[in-house]
Amino acid sequence: MRRIVSAASIALAAVLVLAGCTSDPLAEQYNAGDNKGYIAGDLSVVEIPADERGEPVEFDGVLDTGENVSSDDYDGDVLVVNFWYAACGPCIVEAPRLEKAYQEFAGQDVAFLGVNTYDQAPTSLAFAEDNGISYPSVIAVNDGSVKLAFANATPLNATPTTVVLDKQGRVAARIVGELPDASVLTALVRDAVAETS
Repeated sequence: MRRIVSAASIALAAVLVLAGCTSDPLAEQYNAGDNKGYIAGDLSVVEIPADERGEPVEFDGVLDTGENVSSDDYDGDVLVVNFWYAACGPCIVEAPRLEKAYQEFAGQDVAFLGVNTYDQAPTSLAFAEDNGISYPSVIAVNDGSVKLAFANATPLNATPTTVVLDKQGRVAARIVGELPDASVLTALVRDAVAETS
């Protein structure tokens, strides 16, 4: 019996040692226990070739202003979708960069939409006012269908995450983590705008 217990103990120790050899940055952030309130992305920028894109993302939701919104409202537009919430430090930092990119495409077939993953409408509206954000946000805290619609099309494993949908509503690009500069996003949007329908 002691041999079985000893063998089991050795096997368990080996598993724990080997598990410690693998590196998972998201798990490490979670296990750090610093309660920063978000999981930071690795600032990966992924552009997906048109012939490798999945199905269009179809969603319905309610804006922080109380109006209904759906993917149909953006037919034929390139749509930039930013997943955020008010207490997220990187979301606060990137807010003016997103607004700058939004303003750069004013009057073109490009739209921006926030998806607030944590806050209620008053907090979302206050954040927009405090940070000069002029595009709308969906409130997704009580309705996970918008997050689920996007998660089925692309990984949403960090906050913030920004997704660019092409004119057909397919994921054309994503930025995981804080947007470092508006120019990164505008380059991705220009590529999507330049594509033929």
